Amino acid sequence: MKTRVLGKTGATISEIGFGAWQIGGSWGDVSEADGKRALNAALDAGVTFVDTADVYGDGRSEKIIAAVLKERGGDKPFVTTKAGRRLSPHVTEGYTDENIEAFIDRSLANLGVETLDLVQLHCPPTEVYYRPELFGALDRLVAKGKLRHYGVSVEKVEEALKAIEYPGVATVQIIYNIFRQRPHELFFAEAQKKNVGVIVRVPLASGLLSGKINRETAFAADDHRNFNRHGEAFDVGETFAGVPFDAALEAVEQLRPLVPTGVPMAQFALRWILEQQAISVVIPGARNEAQAQSNAAASALGAIDGETRAAIGKVYERLVKVHVHHRW
Repeated sequence: MKTRVLGKTGATISEIGFGAWQIGGSWGDVSEADGKRALNAALDAGVTFVDTADVYGDGRSEKIIAAVLKERGGDKPFVTTKAGRRLSPHVTEGYTDENIEAFIDRSLANLGVETLDLVQLHCPPTEVYYRPELFGALDRLVAKGKLRHYGVSVEKVEEALKAIEYPGVATVQIIYNIFRQRPHELFFAEAQKKNVGVIVRVPLASGLLSGKINRETAFAADDHRNFNRHGEAFDVGETFAGVPFDAALEAVEQLRPLVPTGVPMAQFALRWILEQQAISVVIPGARNEAQAQSNAAASALGAIDGETRAAIGKVYERLVKVHVHHRW
């Protein structure tokens, strides 16, 4: 497992992390036992970065992580959580000092720690990025010892560019994958200039870039790939990266011949992301041990040649860009 530095946090972490949304909820039935096995498999494979949120299973994901780390003992991975989405309604006015600190206190209890490594504002409304007083409140929480660092998880490139104007923002989490290529046009270079760590989520476009989903694939009622396909519950960009299902499946078929023989498409898609040196870590999720092990193995793949990268770019330009590039 290769490592990278997480921006101005200074932490050296695995370039493949563990996204813990699946073990919390909204991905169909993933038992607590399966969640623990998946996380253990990732840690055994050298993963040292774990990403969760207080709303993943209403704290279930955080508690599973805490239980696994307590059982394992020894050196702890870098664990980051998120705050803000428990607001109901989820509006700018809810982002007060008191609410954010209460969310952080709850995560401290769920994770069983005295200080959180990193807290990210969880895709707040765009207006929040224009409220410097909120970032000042996060600075005060660092001073109080409740968190070591803070960052943001964003929906849009514009939000990411605004967020890194604040000197205390150590990281930005953003969607980036073969179907969502806009961040590498400007944002990555700006993040590097300011030594901001970049955390990449939705790297496999909700499983589409594993190459294992087709038109007949059935998703459970409580799987966001069923209930949020058109943005009914939260931003549609979080589900299948915002690409219409049929268009995405066609693009997957165009990508399939570009994948080297013997390499799982999911690993190939993760390797494509890691070609960007501005990225600190990519956080694929896993429902079981096999997925966690396969994700981690992507770190060992060799670089993708220029001809193949150009071919991937053409698939994006021809089939995907019109659906997503202007939106996020």
